[in-house]
Amino acid sequence: MNTRVLDEMTRTEVLDYAESEHAHRLQAERNLMAAAYQWAVLHHPDRSASVSKRVRDRAMPAGAVGTPLITEYAASAFAARIQTSPYGAKKLIADAVDIHHRLPRLAAGLKAGTTRAGHARRVAEATRELTEAQAAWVDAEVHEIADGRLAWSRFLAVLDGKVAAASPELAQTKEHAASLERGIRMSRINKHGVATLTIRDHITTLMAADIAITAVAKALEDTMPAVDLRERKLAAFAIMTNPEAHVDLGVGPIKPKVRIDLHLTPDSEIARMEDHGPVTIAWARQMIAHVAGKVTVAPVINLANQAPVDAYEIPNAMRQAVHLIHGGDIFPYAANTTRRVDLDHNLPYSEGGKTEPGSLGPMTRTHHRIKTHHQEDGQRWECRQPFPGIIVWRDPHGAHYLVDATGTRKLTPPPRERPRPRPEIGFHTINLVLDDAA
Repeated sequence: MNTRVLDEMTRTEVLDYAESEHAHRLQAERNLMAAAYQWAVLHHPDRSASVSKRVRDRAMPAGAVGTPLITEYAASAFAARIQTSPYGAKKLIADAVDIHHRLPRLAAGLKAGTTRAGHARRVAEATRELTEAQAAWVDAEVHEIADGRLAWSRFLAVLDGKVAAASPELAQTKEHAASLERGIRMSRINKHGVATLTIRDHITTLMAADIAITAVAKALEDTMPAVDLRERKLAAFAIMTNPEAHVDLGVGPIKPKVRIDLHLTPDSEIARMEDHGPVTIAWARQMIAHVAGKVTVAPVINLANQAPVDAYEIPNAMRQAVHLIHGGDIFPYAANTTRRVDLDHNLPYSEGGKTEPGSLGPMTRTHHRIKTHHQEDGQRWECRQPFPGIIVWRDPHGAHYLVDATGTRKLTPPPRERPRPRPEIGFHTINLVLDDAA
């Protein structure tokens, strides 16, 4: 919209404009759901005679058990067009299919423009493990409040209760499974370098541990008078779990090895900690100062001095270099930034692809398989790396994407914008297509 026109609006006109755009956004989400459903219809293995037996055998229900089949990697091209990962598009398609086949009242609300797409999707996700009859009962119970009248948290509370009531046996099974999910794991560090250690165990065990930590923290009150109880509990936890700081020397020293990858330049005050995000140099110094024992600084890998090898296997030093060049999965709009990925030859090694940093790219196993196996109408995903770190992709439908350190951009110009469909025909059209297909 012309911002000058917006600048000239009165308060009432700005409110009316915002309300109108909000309605357009909600309708666009409904239309996207309809498109996702139609994409599933078009990728049923019976829709194309050219689908191989392998592709047909690997087809799976698009949504819950009993819903129509969809080919394994159908979501990949759809995902790139809506700027998300294949995993995200697969979830969207599953939700759209479940709504159409298992949640008729919510589907009718989407067609009429009264149900919110986000609410309908959450119901589809929550009822995916229920039978068709149980899902339909939940649909009847919640469809009226799926229009945004309830705050999101309150809507979720009602939905969770209805799902549990629909299948008490499943709810009990999930409770039992949750009781077995015991352990300790480190959560992602936030942008300020503060981490969360999650401990899952029986409530009585954790209550006892908290009492013990609190007792030690109170004993530290004389030595840490200016520190509140919460910080003293952290100190108590460190004393009780770090043998090198333990008051009882009989516990014995245990020196854990911790690897931290920091990326920084000499003139920067901000470093990037792999898997966690940006931290200040001052915080990094403080963190290293708290490390008990020996600190080893690994040498910097020279990215420009990686000689190619005449083999399919990739040396470890080259793997490190490829990770540093790309920083994460190179598939369009992929989110993974870990090192637990495959390294793909952009041009297959069997077709003359070289084993060198400028010809390799990290991808998750799923994205690697999409590139290797997925075909539509005889076309497949292809990628080239004209310069190290610059990836150009072509999807099976001819769209091109550029992936680099700044993210993903679509190079193929979008089609001319079509008029927005009226709310009342959004899902109705899709219903007719499905009936014809059946």
